[in-house]
Parts: sequence; C-alpha cells; structure tokens
Amino acid sequence: MVVFAQPGSGARFDWGLAGAAELGRVCAALVVVDVLSFTTSVEVAVSRGMRVHPFPWNDQAAEYATRIGAVVAVGRDSVDDVNPWSLSPAALRRAPAVPDLVLPSPNGSAICAAAATTGVPVVAGCLRNAPAVGRWLTEHGYGSTDAPVGVIAAGERWPDLTLRPGVEDQLGAAAVLDALATVPGGLSVEAAVALAALASVPDVPAAVRGSVSGRELRSRGYGADVEIAVETGVSSVVPVLRNGVFTAA
Repeated sequence: MVVFAQPGSGARFDWGLAGAAELGRVCAALVVVDVLSFTTSVEVAVSRGMRVHPFPWNDQAAEYATRIGAVVAVGRDSVDDVNPWSLSPAALRRAPAVPDLVLPSPNGSAICAAAATTGVPVVAGCLRNAPAVGRWLTEHGYGSTDAPVGVIAAGERWPDLTLRPGVEDQLGAAAVLDALATVPGGLSVEAAVALAALASVPDVPAAVRGSVSGRELRSRGYGADVEIAVETGVSSVVPVLRNGVFTAA
C-alpha cells in the first residue's frame, strides 16, 4: 500500500530490512543506522581510508572477500593476530588499515547490502556522524517531497530471527532526524515520533550504555565498542554506499 511509504514528507523513518525495502522503493536516499555496531564500524573504517563492502552474515563472506581481493571481518570472539578485523569498532581502530574490507553482520550490513540493489545512495549513519550526515543530505538536495530521505533503524534479532527494536538504533536514527528536522518536505509522523525520543532522553550516551545491546556488549568484554559508539557528533565522515562499496562522501 502506498500509505506505508509515508508519502508527502521529506524525511521518513522505519525499522529493519522490511522497512528499508519499503522506503527504498520511493526515497531518493536511505540512511541506515546500526549503532552497535555495523554503521559505527563503517564510520571508523572509512575514516581510516578503507573501502567497506557490506555483506549478509553467512559463511559465504570469506569466499566473496577472496574473489574481490579483500580481507573479511571475523566475529568479535574470533579476532587474532592473523584476523584482527571484526565488527568491533575498537578492533578496527587497532587493526591494520586495508584497501578493502568485507564487513558482514546480520542486521545493518544485511540491510545495506539489500538496499544497494535500489540504486539510490545509502548512507551509514551513527551517533558519531549524525550531524555530518544531515548536512551532507541537505547540501545535496535530499529532504524534499520530490527527493525524500528514508532513515532506517536496523534493530536486532530475536532467536526466532524476528526484529527486536533497539534503543540505541532509535536514538541514532533520532540524531540523524534531528539534523534533518528543517528539510523542506518536513518529517513524516513516524519520523517526528522517532525524533521525539531525543527530548525524553537527557543523556544519550548513558541510555546507550544502559540499553540491552549496550549491556550485552559490556558483559562480553566489549565495553570499548560502546564507548566509541556513544562519541556523539565527533565525526565529519559520511560513508556513502555506491556500487556496493562504502567510501567517504
């Protein structure tokens, strides 16, 4: 149904793979937000000059990396001296910078890989670069009713693979929407309600640390990933996915 695309607004909001597919049909640009940790990791890697290839989380990522002459990120718990690249932003800061990195994940990366097929620019947004993402989009003419922006909160997955909305992604998406609040096409109702989350959270970093996803990572010993993710507005890097690869805009 046409109504699911939130027509008549310049900035729109939805969740997960299905939401990205719906908005990808009608929007001129998409922003995917996966704060813990895909899009934060993309920002960290691209800021170091790496080209990032999103890929769904499956056993074919290594084969794909070999085919294109890239290195592949492994699971956080599998990092070693031979494979120092993972979905961990902290690990990507320490690991050698490489020209091309295949970065699989079950949520943000899978969404971006699918969205790449729409042919529209796909931007990796996070708390670190939300203001810069908003500026880049508006400077390039996105945000009108004729060229709307779709902001997608990736969310997490329950064991049965259904979507589990994540506080961290809602806040990250809200930060991007805050930077788009004055676009000429205005915000859809869904985007305005998502943005309202910022007003109810006086300390965004504390909220992300205290979220289910934040506590999960900290309990596993990856608190440094959370701390990098909550460095709000510190980056001017805007990773844009074109021809299947994230590079700096």
